Amino acid sequence: MLPPETAHYFTMWLLKLPFVIGIFAKETKNDEQLSRKIAGIRFPNPIGLAAGFDKNAKWIPILAKLGFGHIEIGTVTPKPQPGNPKPRLFRLPKDHALINRMGFNNDGADVIANRLSKLDRKKINVIVGGNIGKNKITPNESAVDDYLYCFEKLFEYVDYFAVNVSSPNTPGLRELQEKESLTKILTSLQNRNLKKTASKPIFLKIAPDLNFDQIDEIVEVVSKTGLAGIIATNTTISRENLITGRLTVNNVGAGGLSGAPLSIVSQSILQYLKAKCPDNIILISSGGIMNPRQAESRLKQGAALVQIYTGFIYEGPAFIVRIKKHLKLISH
Repeated sequence: MLPPETAHYFTMWLLKLPFVIGIFAKETKNDEQLSRKIAGIRFPNPIGLAAGFDKNAKWIPILAKLGFGHIEIGTVTPKPQPGNPKPRLFRLPKDHALINRMGFNNDGADVIANRLSKLDRKKINVIVGGNIGKNKITPNESAVDDYLYCFEKLFEYVDYFAVNVSSPNTPGLRELQEKESLTKILTSLQNRNLKKTASKPIFLKIAPDLNFDQIDEIVEVVSKTGLAGIIATNTTISRENLITGRLTVNNVGAGGLSGAPLSIVSQSILQYLKAKCPDNIILISSGGIMNPRQAESRLKQGAALVQIYTGFIYEGPAFIVRIKKHLKLISH
């Protein structure tokens, strides 16, 4: 009934009301059998919320009550930016999909770091990841400075980092996935990371539109720079095999597609990465997880953790509990 972006904020406002969140928070206590240690971090369970939902770290306590094991905030950029003009978020209900061209709208690293500093982490049983990117106005040759700025600002307040060079909604951003640019960014981040008293895991988030040769290069760079792992995948620019009519899709225009149509390609990239990556590279699977069996499948196929977003939108706040119940059932 509401435009998607309006619905997003209205829903989160509703969930702030104690009697509403109480309906969904009854069964979100984390069971020890689902917890796992990944990259030196104890995750309460393997179900995470992908970046892009809580861009500004405003809703971590509420989302934790819904049962997520980790919440990835952002994408965070050094300076605040409004993102692309509205409307910029669209539903394709027939496909159980979304198209977004948000454009890294966020409050900026300083404000978000300050907000995170006020969180009482002892009261919130959830891991927080920081997804970082570059400002739209920053030229690609200076992108490394933006990533380093966000890294420094958020370092004290997040448990791990995700480097976003794969969103289709910032012009030229995906060019940073190319070997030379990527090596420069990841080497700089890891060098800075290793100078810290206690370093934090850094993951690279990749696009689903890469060919296998490009993925091979990325695996090489991730291995060489000593990153913790890879998050596969971001949204796709493909519009193949949609049920929604071509005219409707064309009217929506540019943006990244997420949801059910992404499931096959994200799963195939996970399988390819599992076959190609050394055992020490951790894989997190995101993209098209729309039911508990798909979450189970990704974990069985080599993902240490999974992340949901569009499935959460379509299935509602009880989706996380349903996945956890399923995982507990099959673990007996």
